[in-house]
Amino acid sequence: MNKKILISTGGSGGHVVPGTIFYEHLKNNFDVFMCSDQRGAQFLNREKYNVEIINTPKLSKNLFLLPFKLLLILYLTVKSFYFLKRKKIDILISTGGYMSLPLSIASKILNIKIFLFEPNMVLGRANRLFINFCEKIFCYSTKIKNFPSKFTNKIIIINTLLRKEFYQLKPSENINQKINLLIIGGSQGAKLFDTAINDSIIKLSKKYELKIFQQTNLENYKSFKNFYLKNNIDNELFDFKENISEFMSKANICVTRAGASTLAELIFLNVAHIAIPLPFAKDNHQFENASFYEKMGCNWILNQSELNEINLTNKLINIIKNKDRYLDKKRNMKNFSYQNTWNNINQKIISEINEN
Repeated sequence: MNKKILISTGGSGGHVVPGTIFYEHLKNNFDVFMCSDQRGAQFLNREKYNVEIINTPKLSKNLFLLPFKLLLILYLTVKSFYFLKRKKIDILISTGGYMSLPLSIASKILNIKIFLFEPNMVLGRANRLFINFCEKIFCYSTKIKNFPSKFTNKIIIINTLLRKEFYQLKPSENINQKINLLIIGGSQGAKLFDTAINDSIIKLSKKYELKIFQQTNLENYKSFKNFYLKNNIDNELFDFKENISEFMSKANICVTRAGASTLAELIFLNVAHIAIPLPFAKDNHQFENASFYEKMGCNWILNQSELNEINLTNKLINIIKNKDRYLDKKRNMKNFSYQNTWNNINQKIISEINEN
């Protein structure tokens, strides 16, 4: 009889995308289910994945609301308890975030084995809460901030998780006569990206043949189309739900936030990129993600406090002009990713699940 595995995910695309990748790796060997909150469900194909909704609320800083939120989490823990029993779940895989709390608590009560996943270079708060109770935790590095040293034996190092379509793509081409600039704000958007880089784009368009691939939302789609039309700049706009691999493979330079999944995808496709970490990310994990790759010579970092028309324009022009450094970054990314294959990761995940 196949083991029954539940993948708990939700919240942002940074949690949901790895959840779907685990699903794809495990579905042929186990009976796999998926659970998400309403926020995460918008990033999921409900027909493709076997999804249950448990809509865990964010814990409020408002002391008046906190007791109500805690009562709701208690109710959802009871709901999770009966859901896990009904489905006869053997293993829970949590991709982190507050949405995992009820299922993780219920799994602990039922002695269901818990596996955690931490893609960031800072241990998330939900993972920190359950690290004592989990069997193992899948990570990309052993050098994770805030990780309790007594639990480092639980770390399983895997290559960065990528959607299967990435393995069918060729690495991005080098900069030549045309600059294909990709701008990525992440699943939660980046309002700053929707305003702060327009002047830099105009200046670049006057120096180079330029095409823009930009991630935005429906709210800003029309204004961006008008902006590019007015300035006669070739462009393609897309949102988070679209297949970003297609745009990454066309780009030869990128400006991006520093979510773990996005950086992993850019590194794998050898897309030279400037990472602008979200300064308000919990525990400053986006900065730590970007720094992890910067130390290996794979990217450039521009802090949001330094982001203005002059700094961004100069940084982009320096990258374009300094071909040796640009090619060094691409070589370093290629060296980092050379062992990352779907089969290698698949065998690693399945063997760890079966051993435990």
